[in-house]
Amino acid sequence: MTSFEPKSLSTSKLHGYLLSAVAPRPIAFASTMDADGSPNLSPFSFFNVFSANPPIMIFSPARRVRDNTTKHTLQNVEATKEVVINVVNYDMVHQMSLSSTEYPAGVNEFDKSGLTMLKSDIVKPFRVAEAPVQFECKVNDIVKLGTEGGAGNLIICEVVKLHIDKDVLDENGIINQQKLDLVARAGGSYYTRAKKGFFEIPKPLSTLGIGVDNFPDHVKNSMVLTGNDLGMLANIETLPTDESVKLFVEDLGARYSNIKTATHRQKHKLARNYLSFGDVESAWKILLS
Repeated sequence: MTSFEPKSLSTSKLHGYLLSAVAPRPIAFASTMDADGSPNLSPFSFFNVFSANPPIMIFSPARRVRDNTTKHTLQNVEATKEVVINVVNYDMVHQMSLSSTEYPAGVNEFDKSGLTMLKSDIVKPFRVAEAPVQFECKVNDIVKLGTEGGAGNLIICEVVKLHIDKDVLDENGIINQQKLDLVARAGGSYYTRAKKGFFEIPKPLSTLGIGVDNFPDHVKNSMVLTGNDLGMLANIETLPTDESVKLFVEDLGARYSNIKTATHRQKHKLARNYLSFGDVESAWKILLS
């Protein structure tokens, strides 16, 4: 067995060991609002529930290891003392991952990820309409665990109202875990699906994905593409060029003679097939043809 003292490791190395070993971790999909009313949405896996009476949850936006800066979520809850914690199921996991991209302040991650803002009843931050369970919370306290990169900030939240999708409840009003289909975070790019096991999602680009808000309308409003499909398509830095689309379609035409006359719906179905194999570039070329 290899053994370490924490101080002998770089923060980034220790961070990697901790996150890979302490897993899977539930995900707090935190919706906040800054002092000017601009929404923000970001996931955190330093998260759990700690009390039922009072109902207390704690999540921790850590200071960034690379430059010791703080995240917009922390800045927002310090200013407003309110947050909505949304749970994440498999149907929205790609969109959740996309929202973790470090967009500049003022950029709405709801728009970038294609998720729907739903007005809360008590607090100001929006709920995520697609989340099967949503907790409106008041922030009771913020405990800062350090001042260096990697230090956590415990945001102690009291639930003031919770919302549960009826579709995940059984006949007795109890949450059915199979229907809820939660996902959790592990190390690196790995997640786990409660009823299926581990799977992998590529991390959002270190640059900026184009976001769902920059999609052509027929793609954004597709009746075929799922939320996960949109999340995969949005995590691309630039769209394929017209010339590359033309060459791809010409080559594809040798195998699918009707591709040039296909309807949007037919192209969306074909694009979904490419996405099932992780081929986002080809899927976009079909959608743009």
